[in-house]
Amino acid sequence: MDKKKLNLDLYKNLYLIRKSEEKIRKYYMEDEMKTPVHLSVGQEAIATGVVKALKDDDHILGTYRSHGIYLARTNETDKFFAELYGKNTGLAKGKAGSMHLFSPEHNFMGASAVVTTIVPVATGVALANKMKKNGKTVAVFFGDGALEEGGFWESINFASLKNLQIIFVCEDNGLAIHAHKKDRQSFKSITDIVSKFNFNTFKDDTTDVEKIYQLTNKAVMTMAKNKKPCFMHLKYYRYLEHVGINEDFEFGYRKKDEYEKWYDKDPITIQRSKLIKIGFNEDDIQKIEFNIDLQIENSIKLAKEAPFPPSEEICKDVYI
Repeated sequence: MDKKKLNLDLYKNLYLIRKSEEKIRKYYMEDEMKTPVHLSVGQEAIATGVVKALKDDDHILGTYRSHGIYLARTNETDKFFAELYGKNTGLAKGKAGSMHLFSPEHNFMGASAVVTTIVPVATGVALANKMKKNGKTVAVFFGDGALEEGGFWESINFASLKNLQIIFVCEDNGLAIHAHKKDRQSFKSITDIVSKFNFNTFKDDTTDVEKIYQLTNKAVMTMAKNKKPCFMHLKYYRYLEHVGINEDFEFGYRKKDEYEKWYDKDPITIQRSKLIKIGFNEDDIQKIEFNIDLQIENSIKLAKEAPFPPSEEICKDVYI
């Protein structure tokens, strides 16, 4: 892909995710969004870079913090915001809320609200793809808290044993809610351990979305050559609390200066500056931003005006 077009597309995705979540922060206090929200402000480069490197028919799965993954894959906001507002026009008619987003028509196969539980599901999708011989790649996103769960280790063992075409994407912010990695993990390098399972492993702490895109491309190409599954260990810093819309530095488990260090390399700022350097002018960028802002505001307006689902919908499409 042309470098200018690639970087513009990456910026559009980053901006869409960041501004969508900023609007969630703005309107959440009105108490009309009847769902918990786990915001991904600060980690947009991972979802954007990985998803952009995959083919449209590749499968994606994620955790409860999946706004960025959903928006990077679909670029749509009408169903997204309607779902947060619990409306009949939402992607699951209000049943999924923020934590169970999905879009099968875009091959985003779903998200789970319980730590690690999406990892074995994704491994099963990869096995199904192998049995069907359809050549599709699976990418599954999860936090570093999942590394302490048995389902993770069972999944990488099985993926390695069966040589599945799957990328395990660990979005590592060093925290499991409030618990630091040093209090949870005795191992020093997760990539060293996973490499013993006949895996291709990749790691980076960059916030440059283009670098993550290129790293994912490398993972896909390497997997195609040697038929081994991939593990990507990517670091980031979430700007806000684990669940909710606020900062949480007053609780003492992390410090404001840590946030400031990461904010100095904010993914949105980096990518916007890059656009200027490669030849885009400020007016063009502002027009793009304006159109995305307009899209988001219109989606929120539609969501607020949409009807709630009728009571008979409550048990439809639900296993009980």
